[in-house]
Order: sequence, then C-alpha cells, then structure tokens
Amino acid sequence: MPLKEHVYSVLVVSAAEKFNKSIAALLSGKVYEPVHYAGSVNAAQRATLERLYDIIIINTPLPDDFGVKFATEITLNGSSVVMLFARGDVYPSVYEKVCDYGVFAVRKPVQPITVAQALDWLKATRERLRGMEKKVVSIRDKMEEIKIVNRAKWALINSCNMTEADAHRYIEKQAMDRCVTRREIAETIIKTYK
Repeated sequence: MPLKEHVYSVLVVSAAEKFNKSIAALLSGKVYEPVHYAGSVNAAQRATLERLYDIIIINTPLPDDFGVKFATEITLNGSSVVMLFARGDVYPSVYEKVCDYGVFAVRKPVQPITVAQALDWLKATRERLRGMEKKVVSIRDKMEEIKIVNRAKWALINSCNMTEADAHRYIEKQAMDRCVTRREIAETIIKTYK
C-alpha cells in the first residue's frame, strides 16, 4: 500500500549561506512547500507567529542566540518537528538540553545523505503528530457534546419534570427520529427552555 503524499512547510533558521544552499538542494520538489528562511532567532520567532511550520531546521549558532532555547520553545506548541544542527564539540551538551523536548539533534559536519534520512524521520514524526492532533480534536468535540447534552438533560429535568434517564431517552429518540445528532437536539432543547 503506497504512502499518502503530504506537503510539509519548512522554516530554515540559519545565518550560514553555505548551509542554506546545501539544505535547499535537499528541500527541492513538491514535498517541501513553502520553504522559508530566517537568519536569526528573532526573525524565526516572527515567522512562527505568522504561520505554523511542519518542520523547523535550525543551524547553530545563530547571530542573536545559540538556538537551543528557540528549538525547545517551538516544540511546546506541539505541531512542529524540529531538527537542530550543532558542531561536534558542543553536540553532547546541546543534545542533553533538547532531547527531552523531542528535538532531533544532528552533529556537524554531516553528509547530505544523512540529512535526507533525518528529513524522512521528521516527516514520519510530523505524521504521527498529525494523527494525535486529530484524536485530540475528536476527544474535545466529544467532551463538548457531552456538556451540551447534559445541559439539555438538566433543562428537561427542570422544565418538564423528567428523570435523568427519561431526559436521556428523549434526546436519543429525538436524534434517531429526526436523523440528526444528539448535539443538535440538545442545542434545540437548550434554546427552547432558556
């Protein structure tokens, strides 16, 4: 079964022109669109306020900050996956700071084939996050529906002297008879008995 093709938005945070050119060669094609570049942490922060990115690639150090704090903070929003490049001499301490946040740390210098493989890992991780985001939205929707249905039950209990079980059955039956969701019935009941 072939994998479904996705398009990933990318922010490259790097002040090094050589790095930017080599990463641009790996990000060509229709899989990575759009690809934006920021030369500093401040520019990257502004870019992330304007839109969400699927993948953020950080080449340390940056002119205004090393980049570790930005990398860890950006993962807290939950939707972006981050890859951070660090020189070999500082890599162990950088890895220690970012690993608990799920930031992928890569030791420089690195071969293009390794970066291409790391990009595949980032895409796989982004898809996993995408699936989790859908589940979270589904759970939130279900919780909201339960709240609304419970409010409707209380409206029926208070206004029509029904028991909780009778109110529940009434909402269920109305939803089945009218071929609509329980939420729609509950919202109508709430409006009626306000």
